[in-house]
Amino acid sequence: MKGKRKKIVPGILLVYDRENKDRGEKMDCREAQRLVMPYIQDDLTPEELEGFLEHVESCPDCREELEIYFTVALGLRQLDEGSGSYNIKGELEAALEESRRQVRFRRMVKVSCYAVNTLAGLGLLTTFLLQLRIWIIP
Repeated sequence: MKGKRKKIVPGILLVYDRENKDRGEKMDCREAQRLVMPYIQDDLTPEELEGFLEHVESCPDCREELEIYFTVALGLRQLDEGSGSYNIKGELEAALEESRRQVRFRRMVKVSCYAVNTLAGLGLLTTFLLQLRIWIIP
């Protein structure tokens, strides 16, 4: 269920998210800490991921919270699998870098779509103007 979130109180979280998105506000610590486990489980929407990364990079407390949960989750996973990497901090950095790459790629695709749409609109406008010239000048 990638990208779906559980609502603790129906409607409240949705209103909160819309208000913050509409006003362009940054994510607060409470929201970021709520998204730590979904981040580790790779269960965030692209918008949530972008806001989460921005917040974690600028807030040392939330970064520390992420490191703690990531260490525990990775340690438990490695115990279950019977394999282990002792570079847990490196694993976290690799995961964060991969997430940043995903966000950059998504932005690049979004900008590319805007550029293609703009060019298509200009092409239609040019075609219309050329056709208008043909209609006006017999």
